[in-house]
Amino acid sequence: MYRKKRVLLTGHTGFKGSWLAEWLISLGADVTGFALPPSTQPSLFTQLGLDSRLRHIEGDVRDLSAVRKVVDDTKPEFIFHLAAQPLVRLSYDQPVETYATNVMGTVNVLEAVRLVHRPCSVVAITTDKCYENKEWVHSYREEDPMGGYDPYSSSKGAAELVIASYRKSYFSAADSPIKLASARAGNVIGGGDWALDRIVPDCIRALQRGETIPVRNKIATRPWQHVLEPLSGYLWLGACLHNSELTAFSSQLPGAFNFGPALASNRTVAELVQEILKHWPGDWTDKSDPKAVHEAKLLNLATDKAHHFLEWSPAWSFGTTIEKTVDWYHNAIVAEAEAANCTRQHINEYSEDAFKMGIRWAK
Repeated sequence: MYRKKRVLLTGHTGFKGSWLAEWLISLGADVTGFALPPSTQPSLFTQLGLDSRLRHIEGDVRDLSAVRKVVDDTKPEFIFHLAAQPLVRLSYDQPVETYATNVMGTVNVLEAVRLVHRPCSVVAITTDKCYENKEWVHSYREEDPMGGYDPYSSSKGAAELVIASYRKSYFSAADSPIKLASARAGNVIGGGDWALDRIVPDCIRALQRGETIPVRNKIATRPWQHVLEPLSGYLWLGACLHNSELTAFSSQLPGAFNFGPALASNRTVAELVQEILKHWPGDWTDKSDPKAVHEAKLLNLATDKAHHFLEWSPAWSFGTTIEKTVDWYHNAIVAEAEAANCTRQHINEYSEDAFKMGIRWAK
C-alpha cells in the first residue's frame, strides 16, 4: 500500500515519529519529515540515521506558512500528523507552548491540507488522555466527551475538537478527496524513548547508573503498549482511508479510533517497574509526592471500534512488550549501531507475530 507513495510525517524526529519513519521506509514509501530538531540526546532519530534516509525538513507546525509550503511541495498522498508537545509535566511549565503546538499546530496542518485541496488521507494522532477522565474503571470509548485536567491533556482534547470540526466543515462530502481520521493511543513504550519524566527511560537511566529507580506515581494504572501496536493501527487506518476496498466499513473510517492493548496490559506503574526488573535486575523506591502536580490515576481504552471496523487488534502481550523494550535498550547501550538493527528486527518480529495471529493488516 505505501510503496512509492508520497508520505508527509510531522514529528518524525520524536520517539514515535522515528519508529513510524523507519517502518514507512521499510515499506518503500517516499517519506518527507517535518519537525523541530530532536529534543533529546541521544535520540532515536539520530540513532537510526534518518536525516539521510528520508527528506528531512526542520520546521515548526506553529508556522502556517512553513506547513503550507511543505504540503505544497510534497503533494502528499498520506499525512501522519504526530508533531506535538507530548509531556504532561512539561505542559505545567510551558502551557502556552503546549497549546500552541498541540492545538494550533493541528489547525495549521489541516488548514494547509484544506487550502491545497489535493487527494490525501490524513491520520492525526492525539492521545488517550484527550478524554474527560472521571477516574472510573470502565474503558473510554470514542464517543465519550473530551476533556483534560492538565494543559497537555486538555490541549489534546481541544485538538480532537479541531479535527472533528475540520472533518465536518470541509471534508465530509462523500466525494471529498481528503479523508481525515484521528487516532488515540494508550501509554506507548519501547526502545529509543529518551525523554525526561517518562517512567521507562527514567528506569533505564537509573539502571545504567546502578542507582535505585525513583517511582513517583506507583499506583497509577495505564494501558501500556509497545510503540509498534498503535503504529500498526495508524498505518492500517491510513491505508483503509486511501483504499475503500480494504474494508467493508469505509464510510465509518473518517472519525476517531482508539488503539490500545489487551485488558491484561492495564497495569500499575509499580507492576511495570517490577516487570522491567525481571530483565534488568535492580531496585526501585517510592518517591510519591503529595504536592506533585496532578496526573491521572486510572485510564483505560476501549478498542472495539478498531476491532470491528478495521479488524485490528494488539499482537504483543504486556510481558512481551517489556521484554522487547528492555532488550532494545540493552543492545543499544552495548553498541550504538545495534539501535538501528534492533529497531528493524522488532518491526519484522512484530509483523511476523501479527501475521501468525491472522490480524488483518498483516495478511
